[in-house]
Amino acid sequence: MPKHHLAVGTWTPPGAIFTFEFDDETLDLKLVKRTEIPKDEPISWITFSHDKKNIYGASMKKWSSHAVQSPTEIVHSTSHPMSHDPKAAEADTRTRAIFLLAAKKPPYRVYCNPFYEHAGFGNIFSVDGSGNLETNIQNYEYSPKSAIHGMVFDPTESYLYSADMWDNKVWCHRKDSETGKLTLVGSVDAPRDHDQPRWVAIHPTGNYLYALMEHGNTLAVYLIDPKTHMPVYTKISYPLVPKLERGPKMYRGDVCSVTQSGNYLFGTSRSNKAGVTGYISAFKLSPEGAIERQMCLSPTSTSGGHSNAVTPCEWSDEWLALTDDEQGFLEIYRWDGEWLARVARCDVKEPGFGMNAIWFD
Repeated sequence: MPKHHLAVGTWTPPGAIFTFEFDDETLDLKLVKRTEIPKDEPISWITFSHDKKNIYGASMKKWSSHAVQSPTEIVHSTSHPMSHDPKAAEADTRTRAIFLLAAKKPPYRVYCNPFYEHAGFGNIFSVDGSGNLETNIQNYEYSPKSAIHGMVFDPTESYLYSADMWDNKVWCHRKDSETGKLTLVGSVDAPRDHDQPRWVAIHPTGNYLYALMEHGNTLAVYLIDPKTHMPVYTKISYPLVPKLERGPKMYRGDVCSVTQSGNYLFGTSRSNKAGVTGYISAFKLSPEGAIERQMCLSPTSTSGGHSNAVTPCEWSDEWLALTDDEQGFLEIYRWDGEWLARVARCDVKEPGFGMNAIWFD
């Protein structure tokens, strides 16, 4: 089918989920539905349940779930406050829900990360028979200094890896296959002081972990030790911005993601100044997951704002979605294995629009 649908959330109120339609033959991209959700619960990170019958959101001071009947029929179902620290949910603290990851294998738990202060614990939720967030079953510990932004499971969903910006570490937890609860395996420091690991991605083989550094603006390559399952830094990293004479505070690394084939990895960085572009990089991966080469380091349309989040589609390596909240838009890129082309754009002039995109179909 040439037509595909995507959903995007917002960084700031009022809360809404925006549904788009992309035609991969005509290259038309259009907004087809704006779904209202609780106004004070905008979704800064949006993800699907394993069966795509629910959308889960990191929603300011809450974790939310939304039932999906179709790309244009989305209904808010439940919201739960952050309960790991009484101060986290208070209105006068900066602590906010920032990221969440839904298990693709049973038991279908949802793993959630708060951010800023009072964020030393991750929150795990069970879901009911319809996939709605149900009960906070565990608040698992990182460190008092932690601020986790991104997480990824290994391919078997036996181990969870977390990028900790504020404590400058990558963590590893083991998941119990029956309860979905986590126990700590260990952590490793980032290669350099103040690298600030923000995002992690893993190769489908489970051999390699890629950690994106926000302050360092690099992509660091780790091997996964087959015995301990801990990440081991290979002393290999790649730049996410050109080596220009601008200071390191000009840019912030954002996200990275592996394509469905496992052949390519994309990573992005944002500029801290409107009018100065961010960047998107493509990397060629070996069958085992090693990075063979950095294929491009291309400017994005804008700084990216808080976002510049890249999301490859799930059925080929050809299409990528990129979101921006400096100006507010969704873009589609086309990748042919050598060249990256921006082929479609849809502007949405709403507060905070453009955090990350998820592909329905």
